[in-house]
Amino acid sequence: MDRDSVEPTVGDLPGERASEWVEYHHEHAAPSTYVYEFVWDRDAPAIGPFCTDVDGNVLMDWTGHVGAMPLGYNNPKVLDPLSTFDLVEPTKIAGQDFYATGTGSDLPGAAGLMERLTDIASHYGMDTVFLSNSGAEAVENAVKISYDHRRGKYAITFEGAFHGRTLGALSLNRSKAVYRRQFPEIAAVHDAPFCDDRHCTPESCDCGFFTGDGSVLGRMLDPETGHVDPDDVSYIIFEPIQGEGGYRFPSDAFATEIADIAERRGVPIVVDEVQTGLGRTGEWWGSDHYPFDPDVIASAKALRVGATIASADVFPDEKGRLSSTWGAGDVLACAQGALTIDAIEEYDLLDNAAERGRAFVERFRDATAQSTAVEDVRGEGLLLAVEFDSKERREAVIEAAMQRGLLTLGCGRRTLRLLPPLDSTRREIELGSGLLADAIDAVA
Repeated sequence: MDRDSVEPTVGDLPGERASEWVEYHHEHAAPSTYVYEFVWDRDAPAIGPFCTDVDGNVLMDWTGHVGAMPLGYNNPKVLDPLSTFDLVEPTKIAGQDFYATGTGSDLPGAAGLMERLTDIASHYGMDTVFLSNSGAEAVENAVKISYDHRRGKYAITFEGAFHGRTLGALSLNRSKAVYRRQFPEIAAVHDAPFCDDRHCTPESCDCGFFTGDGSVLGRMLDPETGHVDPDDVSYIIFEPIQGEGGYRFPSDAFATEIADIAERRGVPIVVDEVQTGLGRTGEWWGSDHYPFDPDVIASAKALRVGATIASADVFPDEKGRLSSTWGAGDVLACAQGALTIDAIEEYDLLDNAAERGRAFVERFRDATAQSTAVEDVRGEGLLLAVEFDSKERREAVIEAAMQRGLLTLGCGRRTLRLLPPLDSTRREIELGSGLLADAIDAVA
């Protein structure tokens, strides 16, 4: 498959073999959030955003496996370094209890990954990492160390937030009721509106975060008139750009208010960078676009493992407080994460993501300027969103795009999210945006 010339070719979707695979998979699988009856053939040609399904259809994947595939399929920038080493079994060990250098002296393992993470988070004064398996675990450990560090009983989250599906993380979610309904929760979690940049300024705020006498959060944490003592708050947690909540970008006033309150009241900030981190927005972290400085970062997806990153003084000194999570011992995943960071640096993919993202937004705003179906096109780097006039329209576009060979994902209530590889070319952005525009025209 030649990345410079390949284009989607689609017959029946889902095809006969895909339907058989899906039926087989669900014989023993618990119900979950599968989006398509698309079955990737791991043995068939795939490169960058292009992949082949089990029926031979060639598709362009702009889901990025929900951000877990930052460099696309079979990227040689990661695969070539790995191929020089003879992988051993096991590649997964009890990584908080035992050490492993990797399978070769030059293959980066957990230590190499943590060194790289502290390097790209050093501007926040972070020098310590705890590795785990997933984004939810990274969030769980972020809140654990925050409770341990501050010893406060309160936490603050935001409307529209999504932080994972484990029980602790669920307590912080405010996106959809189905995620939390009838599950037990951490007590004393307060919430406030998330003020997005499409609607709000301090003088005119549709979301309710700003009112005539300041912000909801500012009043909540006022030491004299508020109902939550800021000294008793262990952390404020939020996504720099809300993901599952609808790719909602914070207003400048909101981001500035969060920074001011955190500094003035001494409340630590935990940022959930599971979807926004590792170059997706054209910077290493989504937080880099805004004036707040996080005290703790939770990262995963593109990293291949979960990571909780902070300064040493935030982590507990007692050894048994954090331990026995297998993610730190996944030799292969740690190597993939470290090599992904190396590739982003070596090939200037932060700049590429920023440039390609701007090109998509400009091109697509022009292409849909006369469309009554599209209400907004927005993005930062290659974290991109198209908002429609209804959920039904969004779902119809997802289906029409797939039939044309472009895989996309929904989020929020009526938003389409797009996650092309960070090394996307101009041709690929033009090709994908053209397929999407055709799909919108077909269902308008």
